[in-house]
Amino acid sequence: MDVTIHSSFLPHTDPEASLAFYRDLLGFEVRQNVKYGAMQWITVGPPNQPDTAIVLSPVAATPGLTDDERRMIGEMMAKGTYASVNLATKDLDALFAKLEAGNAEVVQEPVEQPYGIRDCSFRDPAGNLLRIQELR
Repeated sequence: MDVTIHSSFLPHTDPEASLAFYRDLLGFEVRQNVKYGAMQWITVGPPNQPDTAIVLSPVAATPGLTDDERRMIGEMMAKGTYASVNLATKDLDALFAKLEAGNAEVVQEPVEQPYGIRDCSFRDPAGNLLRIQELR
């Protein structure tokens, strides 16, 4: 059996801020930008990995959520405890410097972890946690 990860979903609250972060700071390409009424789905991914993507989706599009659940998700997003993704790069220090210079919210500066990896972390404009590991 041949199974791959095609796309993962992260919520967004501001499409323009998300584009600026993922496209302009991280260097991801925009693969789709779909609008439906007031909602917008943006599919982004690394240019050298055309089969792997992140879909930035509006929270309001999740079917079956109650108003209380939407409010709770909004609160969790604001705290950065709702969604996350791990990324990796060969030059962690350069990417960290680029994101920091772009005013991305730093959660953790690059550090050698006791479990054998070196990483840092940021929050995207919606509060999603991005851990970035150094490839060695």
